[in-house]
Amino acid sequence: MRQDINGWTIWITGAGSGIGAAMARAFADAGCVVALTARSPDPLNALAAEITAAGGTALVHAADVRDRDGLARIAREIAGETGRLDLLCNNAGLNIPKRRWAEIDWESWDAVIDVNVKGALNAIAAALPIMRAQGGGVVINTSSWAGRFHSAAGGVPYGASKHALTDISASLNSEEGANGVRSTALCPAEVATPLMTRRPGYDPAAAAAMIQPEDLADAALFVARMNPNVAIHEIAVAPVRR
Repeated sequence: MRQDINGWTIWITGAGSGIGAAMARAFADAGCVVALTARSPDPLNALAAEITAAGGTALVHAADVRDRDGLARIAREIAGETGRLDLLCNNAGLNIPKRRWAEIDWESWDAVIDVNVKGALNAIAAALPIMRAQGGGVVINTSSWAGRFHSAAGGVPYGASKHALTDISASLNSEEGANGVRSTALCPAEVATPLMTRRPGYDPAAAAAMIQPEDLADAALFVARMNPNVAIHEIAVAPVRR
């Protein structure tokens, strides 16, 4: 039973570039209202203008995912504007150059945990009351290959944070499935995004052979359209040549 998502409201964190922006374009093309959140309003406004020019509908709610009260307010505002909140793309993420035990930098390591774990918890907690009240919803968490398997290249704090996010996603299926909420952890390996450029030794020439943001947007559409009685717990994706 394929779900009709036309008219859905999709909330995307980390929507300013990369995977989040690709998801916004894909869901807007599918007839959804997309609500865009990231720290900087400028890329969100540019993306919203692009979507609107193509005939879609985009709302801009700039915020830092570490702002728990701010995210709760935004979720209520989105539901107030559109009457619903069908899907949260929990996509905001951070990695840093100093990521090995030999180069601990506590300030940047704390920031990774704050964004990737606490930020994800904040967004989920903001969306859940609305999804419960309407009888269901979908959460798609952009985890990582490093959230499914150990990845030395991803680094210590990033890998720890993404393993946590994958388990957070599983906990939603365990606890909130009875409320009609289903959750998926997307676990991609190398994706050609601005975040990848922070990896030590990154080679821009290798980007063409990586997973593209649009590939994960396609995966998100597949999850959204799935029979609402079925939860896709994880999707692991890797380039053919690594």
